[in-house]
Amino acid sequence: MPNPKLPELALSDDEASVLRGWTRRRKTAQALALRARIVLRCAEGGSNSEIAAELGIRRATVAKWRSRFVVDRLDGLLDEARPGRPRTISDDQVEAVITATLESTPANATHWSTR
Repeated sequence: MPNPKLPELALSDDEASVLRGWTRRRKTAQALALRARIVLRCAEGGSNSEIAAELGIRRATVAKWRSRFVVDRLDGLLDEARPGRPRTISDDQVEAVITATLESTPANATHWSTR
């Protein structure tokens, strides 16, 4: 019998195939593969404790990824942007440097070099 406190987790066929692909693909990050396994197992039914014991992880981890999937679906399983210092150079500046390097020559030289 399903737990009434747990959010309902039903997968569409497309979501299930994407999640299975993430668990099987060699290039998938292990963290993402684990999240996919958690969601697939949650869709089959069972409590967070049972799933955590089967997968060898904490119950809080199962609860976290179950709730994120219910709210944001597949996008909720992907890594979020990490905090850190914002970029100081814009894309326009990068493009200007590349264009100048490829399309012009420095003074008193025939080409750009690393020297």
